[in-house]
Amino acid sequence: MARVTLYHARDCHLCERARTVLEQSGVAFDEVDITGDRELEAKYREWLPVVEIDGERAFVYYVDEGAFRRRMAKQTGA
Repeated sequence: MARVTLYHARDCHLCERARTVLEQSGVAFDEVDITGDRELEAKYREWLPVVEIDGERAFVYYVDEGAFRRRMAKQTGA
């Protein structure tokens, strides 16, 4: 199974939308709140939300549900 990570920040409406897409997909994912972490803020802030699949940046700003499902099917060979 692919490892999916959502990088988000507090009070980020785009991050909430991305979380909803991931939740609706039924795929397990980890969440990392970058708020207040200088290193993570520098790396991710201008791109939020960021979804990584197996450590590779897959989506920024917006997660298209269809594209996410296709990407996951490709990753898992389904």
